[in-house]
Amino acid sequence: MPINRRHFLANGIPWSIAAYAGSRRALATAPQPGVIFDRPRPFSFDWLRARARSLARSAYVPDKPPVPDLVQTINFDVSQKIKFRPEDALWRDGPGQLPVRFFHLNQFVGVPATINVVNGRTAQRVIYRPRYFDYDGTGLGDKLPLNLGFAGFRVMNGRTSETDWLAFQGASYFRSSGEDNQYGASARGIAVDTALSTQEEFPRFTEFWIAENPDIANTVTIYALLEGPSITGAYKFVANRGKGVVMDVHAELYAREDIERLGIAPLTSMYWYSDSNYWQREDWRPAIHDSDGLAMWTGKGERIWRPLNDPPSLQVNSFMDVNPKGFGLMQRDRNFDHYQDDGAFYNRRPSIWVEPRGNWGEGAVQLVEIPTDDEVHDNIVAYWLPKAPVKSGTALSLDYRLYWQNNEPHLPASVGHVVATRIGRGGIPGSPGQKNRRKFVIDFEGGPLANIPTRYDMTPVISMSRGKADHAYVIKVVGTEIWRAFFDVGVDGKAPVDMRCYLRLDNKTLTETWLYQYFPTM
Repeated sequence: MPINRRHFLANGIPWSIAAYAGSRRALATAPQPGVIFDRPRPFSFDWLRARARSLARSAYVPDKPPVPDLVQTINFDVSQKIKFRPEDALWRDGPGQLPVRFFHLNQFVGVPATINVVNGRTAQRVIYRPRYFDYDGTGLGDKLPLNLGFAGFRVMNGRTSETDWLAFQGASYFRSSGEDNQYGASARGIAVDTALSTQEEFPRFTEFWIAENPDIANTVTIYALLEGPSITGAYKFVANRGKGVVMDVHAELYAREDIERLGIAPLTSMYWYSDSNYWQREDWRPAIHDSDGLAMWTGKGERIWRPLNDPPSLQVNSFMDVNPKGFGLMQRDRNFDHYQDDGAFYNRRPSIWVEPRGNWGEGAVQLVEIPTDDEVHDNIVAYWLPKAPVKSGTALSLDYRLYWQNNEPHLPASVGHVVATRIGRGGIPGSPGQKNRRKFVIDFEGGPLANIPTRYDMTPVISMSRGKADHAYVIKVVGTEIWRAFFDVGVDGKAPVDMRCYLRLDNKTLTETWLYQYFPTM
């Protein structure tokens, strides 16, 4: 999978491709100044679904519009200079509160996307014009063709704002800035054959239809056509901005070919290092990551926290489940002092939580972790993998809700959660370290733990795939509501070790389950 795409977070600069170039057909003047539309055509989701189903019955034909070589000269620095003119924004003057601006093509976006605007039962294609953009002395405005097209679009925070809260661009990727107005982890429409020996497929949203909801504040509806060599799809996104951003997703998918690994509701993020792998740090900042863990809420009701790794080699872990209640890539650590970065603001990056609507059946939450040596690489992927094989002709209908906010929703008051994982040498501090032994320290907080006074009979329940854990105990950290579990681990060899831990008191489970994959290095 291409993983060098972190630069797309800066001023909306994309990393991958979208679809389709505009034509030179007769133009119609748009209702608002500056925007030019093609003629109205009938549109409905039923039509879009039928279109996706029809495409799946024929061989995939990739779009190859005439994009000039000049676009390949638009590198990151030049892209930073090219700005969409606010006076030409879609819905600049209403009736709702959500002006939309478009992204310009550059060397990271080789193929444009068709963008339409929905008005009732009809839609009109937005026709590209170079005059929509301020080229800031680059001299490109007079050299680019009239039918170049757009790389994608973004929904702005307000009529006079230069920041956005929702953006679609690149393959089937989209993202939101969440409740702290800071981009980080991304979502995408679908994942195909991620982390297999064969090349990963990146289906893309080739066409969008955008509908404002003026009667519902801060809400926009987006329809999208997905096309790829082995799958097509019709999508509907209804996004609402409140404290965070909540997005309802409906997808109708049609398999063109057999698919070995189909990732539903995929999330993409970056993890380099934190307290749990500080020895891998090559930067002055104490921690660098968009997400620090995978949270899961199983069909049976168990809450699980799996800290992320920067592993020594590609790792794919599957967590089997039936009808999951939710999963997400979370950024739990929100203390600025733990990052010391007032440019990237990793402490403000949104978490993304997936809430399935309806029963998803048997399958697994699959976590992919890819080694990285820099923050510019997205190296973490998580998605739902159905157990049933996806054969050519398979049709899937899926509904789920995405939460872009600081914490996972629906956190129960009856469960404490993990707030930190630390690893160091085994043994007693101040004494010589023990060879081939590491100490694990896990901090739990919240839920029933907040009401328990200091005591010494809290039990850490620990299990391991191999090796042995000993010297285990739990204390309450003085002056806090944090309960800290300690244990030492000894294993032979360098094969990874899967571990579990949770806290019990009086035969009652008080916390979520901590899962970890440990890579012995000594």
